[in-house]
Amino acid sequence: MSNNFSVAINYHDILGYIEYDGEKKEAVVTLPDEKGKALVEKYIHENHKIKIPHNTLLDFSEEEIDPLVDVKSFQLALTRLWQDTEVHVDWSRPVEFVKKYPTLESLPKGGVPFELHEEL
Repeated sequence: MSNNFSVAINYHDILGYIEYDGEKKEAVVTLPDEKGKALVEKYIHENHKIKIPHNTLLDFSEEEIDPLVDVKSFQLALTRLWQDTEVHVDWSRPVEFVKKYPTLESLPKGGVPFELHEEL
């Protein structure tokens, strides 16, 4: 499993992303809304009690998660980000898309084709 992870986010239709570095155990939030950015930064720097599913949909146990300890914990904590911050994790939106088109105004207009090449 890779030790780094990035995911797109949005806060009230303002696009951004979070990049997690597992070696340094830190995350950088890029979101051009100061309130939204502050909410995410506060959330990822706090431990959270999260009910973790096990064998069935009724088999949960509550565990304390430190989001910055590893990639798995970071991803798990992000599944509850919306509940505490109203910042939505866009699991399916490529981060490279957000970097290339950070606002609605920056999107290509009128059916203009565009290419998106992710750096792997």
